[in-house]
Amino acid sequence: MNKQQIDIMEHLEGMEVIDSDLMDKVLTLTQKYDYSQFTGKDVENALAAEVLTIADFAAILAPAAFSHLESMAQKAKYETRQHFGNSVSIFTPLYISNYCENNCVYCGFNCQNKILRGKLTVDEIDNELKTIAKTGLKEILILTGESRDMSSVMYIGKAIELAKKYFSTIGVEIYPLNTEEYRYLQQCGADFVSVYQETYNPEAYGEVHLSGPKRVFPYRFNAQERAIRAGIRGVAFGALLGLDDFRKDAYAAGIHAYLLQQKYPHAEISFSVPRLRPYINHSDNNPKDVHEPQLLQIMLAFRLFMPFAGITISTRESARFRDNVIGMAATKISAGVKVGVGGHETEAKGDEQFEISDPRAVNVIHQMIISQGLQPVYTDYIRM
Repeated sequence: MNKQQIDIMEHLEGMEVIDSDLMDKVLTLTQKYDYSQFTGKDVENALAAEVLTIADFAAILAPAAFSHLESMAQKAKYETRQHFGNSVSIFTPLYISNYCENNCVYCGFNCQNKILRGKLTVDEIDNELKTIAKTGLKEILILTGESRDMSSVMYIGKAIELAKKYFSTIGVEIYPLNTEEYRYLQQCGADFVSVYQETYNPEAYGEVHLSGPKRVFPYRFNAQERAIRAGIRGVAFGALLGLDDFRKDAYAAGIHAYLLQQKYPHAEISFSVPRLRPYINHSDNNPKDVHEPQLLQIMLAFRLFMPFAGITISTRESARFRDNVIGMAATKISAGVKVGVGGHETEAKGDEQFEISDPRAVNVIHQMIISQGLQPVYTDYIRM
């Protein structure tokens, strides 16, 4: 497939089209969002509100809120303690394949990038899971590159079934699926699904997704709704900060999550805040204008807008930053991370998706959390 063959707004054969108006609502609100119009007074009014409106959320994401980060942090810390107590959940990802059919200019798994490709066998998946479980972890995130041919739904389902032997909570971060496929993974044991829109600006989306099924914007956008309809209990949202206007992308991700929870109140909502990272053959790949203070502002805004939502901080960020945001806004942190294929039990079979910033082991992260006066949590869910 090449760029000319795929209209970013047209579904390909086999892609399910659902009856939903969420995408139109999010894109309309985002197009109208002019963060330069908000003032310090707007930010103060938002911070004084018990429950933030969409307009309040827009204000605290604006540049005008930058001088109010301390007040935002204090209120965010209060909200985090109110809804999550002192707990910080720990998990790790497991990449089981890095084959991909998409040409995405920002990603190490880009099908045009010359890297070592690999895929774990069923026995290797089991060995990796067993080794990870020995660290005490009870939550796992299973990831693949976006290739249906090399990482079929049945293959992913088998990995989930194996994970049930060792873990109480299982998430997947894979290519988008149809509702019935998500239902199959839920029956295999999947608890939550992470799908990141990368950028909510359709024009920019087309510029960075040059070919492959990921180029279809609405199919990716509606993935979380299909997962919820299939019975998946939790879904994660986020944009890859730095691909486009990060304030608009963060705003759109927040509105997307908010409107989906309004429509499905039972859904467990969480955010991730990934920034662009260097990867093999692209060491200069870095986010535009998104430094740690801007990233902090986004995390605080998510916490204040949706106090019940989880927020994950990944190893894309420095140890110092990760240590500072847990308990304040972040409620989940990764540890003992490998972003190549496998690598926990044996040498990785495939190259990494991106360069990580914080390689600390599970026991080190555990002690860091305790040193902050917080409680490391390995499971908050009992599988019946």
